[in-house]
Amino acid sequence: MERVSGLLSWTLSRVLWLSGLSEPGAARQPRIMEEKALEVYDLIRTIRDPEKPNTLEELEVVTESCVEVQERDEEDYLVIIRFTPTVPHCSLATLIGLCLRVKLQRCLPFKHKLEIYISEGTHSTEEDINKQINDKERVAAAMENPNLREIVEQCVLEPD
Repeated sequence: MERVSGLLSWTLSRVLWLSGLSEPGAARQPRIMEEKALEVYDLIRTIRDPEKPNTLEELEVVTESCVEVQERDEEDYLVIIRFTPTVPHCSLATLIGLCLRVKLQRCLPFKHKLEIYISEGTHSTEEDINKQINDKERVAAAMENPNLREIVEQCVLEPD
């Protein structure tokens, strides 16, 4: 009887742990990060490609797996996006990164730090582009250009 009771207790604690009910903070944490990552993905998937009539999701430039969210402090998160240009010499990769940044800065409902990168090995000048799209001064300067700003606005505009 004692053995059955011990087995039952172990099984119950395992079920509770797996369901996230035994440790309220620790077990829910991965689920919260997944929910935040999906929230981010829902915002960026509808961004339009600057050259084509398709969204970044349709072109597989962004996927659910390209979004990572980590907790920095309570209610402060690090959002990491790794996008994949359609071709290794894509001339608009920097513009796509800028669109991602602008859309998330405007629309994310939680406090965050944003890092955007080209997926490793998917672009011939990924290091240079990664520096550009993560440099606040370069991003601000780019958005001061009226022609570039208009293109970004068209790309991040929500579909009807």
